[in-house]
Amino acid sequence: MRAFAVWALLAAPVWSGEVFDLSALPAADIVIVGEVHDNPAHHRHQAAAVFALQPRAIVFEMLTPEQAARVTDDNRSDPGLGKVLGWQEAGWPDFAMYQPIFAASSAAIYGAALGPDALKGRRDPATLLPDPAFGLAEPLTPDDQAAREAEQATSHCDALPVDLLPYMVAVQRLRDASFAAMALDAFKAHGGPVVVITGTGHARRDQGIPAALARAAPAVTVLSVGQLESDPGADAPYDLWLISAAPARPDPCAAFGTGN
Repeated sequence: MRAFAVWALLAAPVWSGEVFDLSALPAADIVIVGEVHDNPAHHRHQAAAVFALQPRAIVFEMLTPEQAARVTDDNRSDPGLGKVLGWQEAGWPDFAMYQPIFAASSAAIYGAALGPDALKGRRDPATLLPDPAFGLAEPLTPDDQAAREAEQATSHCDALPVDLLPYMVAVQRLRDASFAAMALDAFKAHGGPVVVITGTGHARRDQGIPAALARAAPAVTVLSVGQLESDPGADAPYDLWLISAAPARPDPCAAFGTGN
């Protein structure tokens, strides 16, 4: 494969370009490969990484455990797998972008998504994952809480009521911890490497899945790969990161009436 990859763990770990050779990723027990969900390039890179790593298990943010159980050796390479999984009904981008990830290995498939009704009636999302090892019951520092609320406001086009932002931060923390817990379960059951397919925000070392794993299982080695559409700067919270062009897409804020 022709490669334009240039990276190092100690200096400017940045890839640029559209074609990558991911066969030389540093070894780790759990490899988290982020994405912008609707970016086709990001899914090509994920499939290439899975093919190179041949992990023992893959954890998908997009699947519930019940959906993951529907993946078999016979259907994982079938383009019709998306229909079996109810992918479109769950609201994720075109399954055709994700299907090569399933086909790239014979890894066990795990789903880490919360069910659609999981949070109904729960004022405290942390009660869904009461394991103290992940630290969900511990409050964030005021500065961290404020920063995360600002991120939630921006990512939702500044359309959320201000009093809802703390809840949204709690849900994000729950998802990070839930995905980490599922990756840990997969690692304990199958050994490594385990690959986690998730949004790039969840791959952040400072507050995402890696942070939850570092707290709950510090002996487990973790590699965080962020995929982005613009340069995050030298202090990006990933071990490695890739920058790919954004696809043409409608203004995501138009639906909220706050678009350009």
